[in-house]
Amino acid sequence: MHARTETRRQRGFTLLEMLVALTVLGFLMVGLNEGVRTGLGMWSREARQIGSIAELDSTARILRSLLGSIPLAPAVPADPTGSSHVIAFSGTADRLVFVGDMPTGVGTTRLADITLALRGEQLVLLWNPHRREQSATPAAPNETELLRGVARIEFAYWGTPDRDSPATWVTQWNGSAMPQLIRIRVSFPEGDRRHWPDMIVAPPVGLPQVTGPPV
Repeated sequence: MHARTETRRQRGFTLLEMLVALTVLGFLMVGLNEGVRTGLGMWSREARQIGSIAELDSTARILRSLLGSIPLAPAVPADPTGSSHVIAFSGTADRLVFVGDMPTGVGTTRLADITLALRGEQLVLLWNPHRREQSATPAAPNETELLRGVARIEFAYWGTPDRDSPATWVTQWNGSAMPQLIRIRVSFPEGDRRHWPDMIVAPPVGLPQVTGPPV
């Protein structure tokens, strides 16, 4: 009897046991593969979301830096208000042109003619070194992409375009003084999950203070 038991043990696993083991192993491999695939997908989506947020934050910081450093010329003695004047500034609903300080990358800045506009689906920064004398053949501007995949951009300006008008939001600004506030709205195509809250920048003040605007 003892010899028969030892003989059965030496035969190893039966065919049924092997099939069960292979089936269980197959299920484990499928589950592991799906888990890894799901994890990689979640990691990829999170990485894209973090990248999008970082891109929006970087663009906002660049815009605040540029619009917050527009130089003002000294006040003109004949000006009864005694206010300073901007060197150059004009804006429409979809385009902003001004003279501002551009970083050189070595810790200094230089005066530049700057344009912010939408080109295709890209918010771009166009700039040339500022020169007092206009050149007969102006050089092609340097172009830097700030944000891609943009459907629409809207600039608005808060202030008093003339002394007889109350302060309000306008979509066009021309004059020797700066608006008190600049609002920037960016819209993305349908289905794009990025969100740009209304951005309001306070540039150097070139007009007397007035009551705050409705946000």
